Amino acid sequence: MRKRYYLVYGVLLSLTIIFLTSFSPNPVTVKEHRMDMDQSLVFNTDGLFNAEFFDFIFRGQFESVEITRNDTQFLMIFEQYLRTFGRQCPNTLPSNKVEIMNWVCATEQVTTNGYGIETSRVCIDWTTVGSGLYARSDLYKAKLTVEQLQSTEVFRNTLAMMADQNAIGNSVDMIHKANALKNDMAQLFNLNQCNNPGVRRFEENLKRFALNQQAIRMQGTSKYTAMKVSGGPTGPQNLTRLVDDMVNNHSKTWAFNRYIPGSISGLEIYAKDSQGRPKEIKANYRYKGFAGVGPGSVRVVFKNGLPHCLYFFDFPNNCKSPNSSIVAAYAQGNYQK
Repeated sequence: MRKRYYLVYGVLLSLTIIFLTSFSPNPVTVKEHRMDMDQSLVFNTDGLFNAEFFDFIFRGQFESVEITRNDTQFLMIFEQYLRTFGRQCPNTLPSNKVEIMNWVCATEQVTTNGYGIETSRVCIDWTTVGSGLYARSDLYKAKLTVEQLQSTEVFRNTLAMMADQNAIGNSVDMIHKANALKNDMAQLFNLNQCNNPGVRRFEENLKRFALNQQAIRMQGTSKYTAMKVSGGPTGPQNLTRLVDDMVNNHSKTWAFNRYIPGSISGLEIYAKDSQGRPKEIKANYRYKGFAGVGPGSVRVVFKNGLPHCLYFFDFPNNCKSPNSSIVAAYAQGNYQK
């Protein structure tokens, strides 16, 4: 009797296991499905000044990113992203969010001359106060790691700036990059919803890049990588419209002058490559400044048939990167005559 009981029990148990496993998801299938979903993520960066950087980070193509986590520009991007998300997407932050802190001067050292007139004022002690904005705790911790990492490079960077013959131009360039980033942040969450899974993937890879960890890679190649491999288009191109678009876009980062759209004139091609594509061109333009309307000029250097550097007349040795979305459009033949 007992043997029959165990036999029946064993059969029932086997049938139960077969029944449950027959209707349970196959672990391999679930994993493959999750990978397929991951590969379908979208993070829209079209039109952004830093579109190439954002796309490379999102796709996990860290080897293609031209800046490092030690660069001031990276910390600037990371900082402004966290603040923008905290300002525009507060309701999507997790419960363990942390407050973003602002550095403020706690103690100033004031120097006066013999007449009691102040001659200098410098901060000798700093502290932090809450900004009222919040961020994901893991992202903010990663940002602080980069901040600490870069603080050890301050002295070395200061010496490098003092020895740089183009220090003024590079300082102005940082202002341009900061303004460009400000414009990007104003558009980023119009292009992508706050709770978009693609945004979450971008944040995860942003954190991994900051911590020098392995990226989560998307399959396929970024269009910005593809265009650099294929190079620029051949045949007649509307270079006047191209330069107008690039200068007009870059002028949004200018501190004082204002570009007059459509004012490109006198475009000259100084050199071409073996495929007949431009290597260097120069054009004139008009802008509004403190003294009224004035003339300006820009020199564009191409690399593999694509715009690589803009050199403006007031800082002729300072390379300004053109908007990567415009360069991609040019590579795709959108300026063909």
